Amino acid sequence: MAERSIPVVTRATALDTGTAQSGDCVRHSGVSPQHTPATKIWFGRVSNEPGHRSPPHHHGECETGGYVLKGHGRIYYGEGYKEFVDLYEGDFVFVPPFMPHVEVNMSVTDELVWLTCRTPDNIVVNFDDIPDSELQGYRRA
Repeated sequence: MAERSIPVVTRATALDTGTAQSGDCVRHSGVSPQHTPATKIWFGRVSNEPGHRSPPHHHGECETGGYVLKGHGRIYYGEGYKEFVDLYEGDFVFVPPFMPHVEVNMSVTDELVWLTCRTPDNIVVNFDDIPDSELQGYRRA
């Protein structure tokens, strides 16, 4: 007889930070192999405090989808992280596999919060950091 599957709820008070991280970009697992029976998806809440950012990183083989719940984010990418896209509340974004990038909160007063989904898991490959001054328009305070 096949094993019976049931829905698994992760309560807001029980989000798990025991997943790959990058600097000041904090990831909280909601649905993930870390604490649910999920094997092919990672879905969580990502936040950056005002003026905070991640170091350069990529997500390995993962395809990544994001949805901005609150705030103004920016993703820097390309040679020397000179290219960027801005994201605002209600925007979706797709980040291709193996694409080095930096995620930042463009506000120095408001938190940036987004939902992120990637397959198969939350793979994070961090690189050496770069000076803030190399990220056009970014400031911490």
